[in-house]
Amino acid sequence: MFSARPEKPEQNSRDEPDNHDEPDSRDEIDRGKRMGTMNSKKQAWIKRKKRIRKSVLGTSERPRLSVFRSAVHIYAQVIDDTRGHTIASASSMEKNVEIQPTPEGEKALSNKIGIADAVGRMLGKRASEKGVKQIVFDRNGFLYHGRVKALSEGARKAGLDF
Repeated sequence: MFSARPEKPEQNSRDEPDNHDEPDSRDEIDRGKRMGTMNSKKQAWIKRKKRIRKSVLGTSERPRLSVFRSAVHIYAQVIDDTRGHTIASASSMEKNVEIQPTPEGEKALSNKIGIADAVGRMLGKRASEKGVKQIVFDRNGFLYHGRVKALSEGARKAGLDF
């Protein structure tokens, strides 16, 4: 009735052996293009982000200003890492973001850079109201150029020291 070994399953109708151990040639071609794999740009960004976060730590005396930049918007928050609390935050999605006009002699800033500067000033004002004067800047793996630089300069204009 019962045997110690299970019987071998019958082979399919075409009498081909079932070799599930060998990789399919299609698997070798599609490697890296399947759902769930990250592209190399995102992997490099995560690598830079982790490398920077090793050395940047916000305390209650000197919290961390973290910046995130998407294709359209920019977000920033002042974080106390010892307590795990966000002290102040601002983003370009808020309705009260106002772009400062540039002086006549300066080259006109693009719209995204002007918005990033306004977000930095708004964040600096909110952080100053909470009693924060000195911060540590966390560029979050993004290059210190363009919108990230404009946000930090806007925060400096609002009175934050870093």
